[in-house]
Amino acid sequence: MSDPASDIFHDHPDLARVKAAFPDARFRVSEFRGQATLIVTRDKAHEVLRFLRDDADCNFDFLCDVTAADYLDYPVETEGRFGVVWVIQSLTTERRLLVKTWLDPTVDTEGVDEDPALEVDSVCDIWPGAEWMEREVFDMFGIRFQNHPDLRRILLWKDYPAYPLRKDYPLRGRGEREYYAVLDRDDR
Repeated sequence: MSDPASDIFHDHPDLARVKAAFPDARFRVSEFRGQATLIVTRDKAHEVLRFLRDDADCNFDFLCDVTAADYLDYPVETEGRFGVVWVIQSLTTERRLLVKTWLDPTVDTEGVDEDPALEVDSVCDIWPGAEWMEREVFDMFGIRFQNHPDLRRILLWKDYPAYPLRKDYPLRGRGEREYYAVLDRDDR
């Protein structure tokens, strides 16, 4: 029985080119519903993404999205608590690829402490449109992007004390709703 991850490397031309360009790098590949995800280490993510954009055969010239996910209490073991995902597409070949890297916090994630383990290189120098997407990931998850031209909150005020899309953030918030008056239907 063959390993499905290795079959994807052979079947997907862009992934084979990445493996050839970075022979010493450690990669993993996953596939879900026909969509390939290349999993790279944090220190190689920027270099691999630049290669995918600059290589003439890959030509991933469009950054569709930058997002993240919190895998706290995920039923399957992961390599880190947070996954940062870049969704890229080649407009000439119409191929799409997800590139993911794992981040694992080293300090308490409850506060707004700047954890160096929750940092990854910005791709604004590769795709300038990444600026606002990276700011949103920072605002909601607290993941910092090194060399970002203007990394500040984009949806919440600058002194907001937490990151709402982290799974340890309480559903009712932390004091955001205590002072609102509760209205009934009859209170018109």
